[in-house]
Amino acid sequence: MNRVIAMILGVTLLTMSACAAGPEYRRPDMQLPQAFHNGQEIAATPAPSPDATWWDGFHDPLLSQIIERTLAQNLDLTAATARVLEARAAANHAGAALLPQGSVATAASRSHDSLQSPLGEIVHAVGAPRNYNTYAAEAQASWEIDLFGSLRRGREAALAEAQAADVGQTAIRIAISADAADAYLELRGLQAQLQLADSQEATQSHLVELVRMRLGEGVSSDRELQRSIGELERVRASKPALRTAIEAQMCRLDVLMGTAAGTHRAELTTASTQPMPPQPAGNAAPSVLLQRRPDIVIAERHLAAANARIGVAVAEYYPHLTFNGLLGFDSVDTSSLFSSAATQSEALLGLRWRLFDFGRVDAEVAIARGHEAEALAAYRGAVLHATEDVEVALSQFVESRSETEVLARQIAALARARDEAETAYEGGVLPLLEVLEADRDLLAARDRLATTNVNEARAAVASFRALGGGWTG
Repeated sequence: MNRVIAMILGVTLLTMSACAAGPEYRRPDMQLPQAFHNGQEIAATPAPSPDATWWDGFHDPLLSQIIERTLAQNLDLTAATARVLEARAAANHAGAALLPQGSVATAASRSHDSLQSPLGEIVHAVGAPRNYNTYAAEAQASWEIDLFGSLRRGREAALAEAQAADVGQTAIRIAISADAADAYLELRGLQAQLQLADSQEATQSHLVELVRMRLGEGVSSDRELQRSIGELERVRASKPALRTAIEAQMCRLDVLMGTAAGTHRAELTTASTQPMPPQPAGNAAPSVLLQRRPDIVIAERHLAAANARIGVAVAEYYPHLTFNGLLGFDSVDTSSLFSSAATQSEALLGLRWRLFDFGRVDAEVAIARGHEAEALAAYRGAVLHATEDVEVALSQFVESRSETEVLARQIAALARARDEAETAYEGGVLPLLEVLEADRDLLAARDRLATTNVNEARAAVASFRALGGGWTG
């Protein structure tokens, strides 16, 4: 027994000093630009935490309320929370595999032997009783000695996957908050376009009445009246599509908030001005994306897990040692169950080595290396796509703001031209066609401004999302 104990201690010391099989993980280097093209648009002060309420920068209480509801009730986030718990449990399970396992068992049985069986004939010959009770109590322990690091690499992979799931929950928070903000901003933009259509309808109705009055006076023709009526109907015809799009965005927001479509229709129908976008915030250095973007961190953790699984596969080239021990008591009488005479023990040191299975092990190692190469490509792709997201969002933010300034000047000029055209028409200087064209140009410019305002606000949201959504790692 002492020799077995000494052997176990020796193997344990060897395990503690041995290196785990497979390559050690190192985060791959990525060549990134020194600065983003529009990096000067990023506010210098980054958001302080994963729960940073960047949406409060829009100064719209309803928007903030919607996003808070979304974060509290969204079903995708609920599923992400469940995945985190599952991944953590898997990591705990992988860590427990490194430790000894034990169990305790007790049993009581009553037997009645046959006289016709070989054993029964012997029992009958020696005069032993055919009926007897048996009582047993035992403790068992087993321990796979992680000599070449297979279990350690498995735990390493499980921990990396748990970290990826944890960050994945943050990624879902960023995604659904950005989606809610995007849907809300698009809703307000559509509502602004509908208000413009209502205003233009009123203007066109006024013009129709003016033409009808001039027709009664014999100044205008029926053709001019029909032309003005046709323009009025064109404006009216644009409204159903806008109302349909508004309904779709309301339903989108309801589902994001974890409620049935139509739940918050009354609340969302209330007129509100288009929120002004805040300045995108975060760190302007592209290299910081490697720590701030959840999708990059997730891809990097998957890469670390794939690297660790190479070690799990490589460890199959080497032997696996297992120690099993048993200590218990077995007796036909409860009064003597825990006596020294009823004691029984057993110790076993097992060896498992796939010595003639290297073809399969080679394939398993190749598969693990293939998964690692795939994860590396996914990581590099995530980094490149992140830089693309930031550049595109910042460019759209800058250009939309520039377009807004130009459109504001254009609308002011077109509004003056339209008023002058109507005055000239009333005085008989210009034909009705000039007034209709001025109306059309003004409506198109105002509609474009509403769209551009939405694009600027949505670009600000996209910038926050691309920069990590206020997440600092």
